[in-house]
Amino acid sequence: MRDFDRFMRDHDLVTRRFFMRVGAASLGIFGGGAIQSWADGLSPELNEAVAKLESYMTPLDKFRDISRGSPVPHSLSEEKRIEVGLTRETWRLEVTADLDHPTRIKQPLTIADGTALDFPGLMELAKTHAVKFAKVMTCLNIGCPLGTGIWEGVPLKVVIWKTQPIENFRRVFYYGFHNNEPKQIFRSSLPAGRVLEDLYDLPPVILCYKLNGQWLSPERGGPVRVVVPEAYGFKSIKWLSHIVLTNLAVANDTYIEGNNDVDSPLKTFAATLSVPPSVSANQRIPVTGYAQVGISGLKKVQFWVCPKGTEPTNDPHFVTANWTDATILPPPKSGEWGGDMPDSKIPAGTLEFDDSGLPKVWPMRFSKVHWATLLDGLPVGEYTLRSRTVDEKGHAQPMPRPFRKSGHAEIEQVGFVVK
Repeated sequence: MRDFDRFMRDHDLVTRRFFMRVGAASLGIFGGGAIQSWADGLSPELNEAVAKLESYMTPLDKFRDISRGSPVPHSLSEEKRIEVGLTRETWRLEVTADLDHPTRIKQPLTIADGTALDFPGLMELAKTHAVKFAKVMTCLNIGCPLGTGIWEGVPLKVVIWKTQPIENFRRVFYYGFHNNEPKQIFRSSLPAGRVLEDLYDLPPVILCYKLNGQWLSPERGGPVRVVVPEAYGFKSIKWLSHIVLTNLAVANDTYIEGNNDVDSPLKTFAATLSVPPSVSANQRIPVTGYAQVGISGLKKVQFWVCPKGTEPTNDPHFVTANWTDATILPPPKSGEWGGDMPDSKIPAGTLEFDDSGLPKVWPMRFSKVHWATLLDGLPVGEYTLRSRTVDEKGHAQPMPRPFRKSGHAEIEQVGFVVK
């Protein structure tokens, strides 16, 4: 089996396991505790379901893992990780010019000449350049986020400028440790303009060393990984070891395999977390879910219930269906964010948060929100529940990019029975 086929098989397995858990009428996943402020002011029927939602920030041991490698680098022994530079004490980052399509730089950073960036050097840069931002980490090809957290690091542009690039600089290639086998190297890339300038009010691309205030673990790509705020996970390379500045104008991403669109930013979409699989006739039904907030932002979450098999014909995106607005839940109060952060509070200085630790804008892009609704009682029968988002431009999911290879946006359907 080719590496890509094996990887996609693993993606499918993770997705099936996730939705099997959701379909089992679980009212809370990931082991999150009650978020009482989300339940404030809701009807009694919704209180219990909403209070059992997972915490907004994902606990570190609850992040789902999508990693490549044979063996997976984070599974290496401590001794081996020391040997190959996957500890904070031994990590080194080389920044060089592409030999085939060179960018002119004055000061490459290499291990051979003793100028490669080490972890103490990165921490020295962090004293004046460190940034923190919230981001949902999600994969291009599966329909559930891997986790949401506060990622901290030094902007990649700070390190690139240390090499003193002069001209012929069009793209940044980068890759991490993959067992020193060329066939296992997992690569990604970005336009130079995105790395050097924080376009469209985006947070910077960072060399990340902390998640939720704690040092990045090997499982999360430590000691250092790239994190690209608006991008899918394949752009946020783990176990970073090499950056190459190139005059080549096209992407070299490993994810080009499988016909993937490697320049797509995160999409906005909704999914259901809890709906009882079976209820009594005329009994009101509490439903909860989440929405991933992508590059286009989020204006609404909507739901639609119809008797099974009565969907409109010749309407693949259900544009003519009778959609109803759900309630987008407010952000947690200070001290209720979860994610193993000290006192469950947002760290001071996190981008897009004010001094009190509350979001400046809600919903936040590149993050998630929870939503809830209480369905009216229904007569006996089989039903299908669907949910969708409407972004800030008025595009209803799966628009404006309904194509699977540019990221998941399919409208989810969940069946339930009224007896």
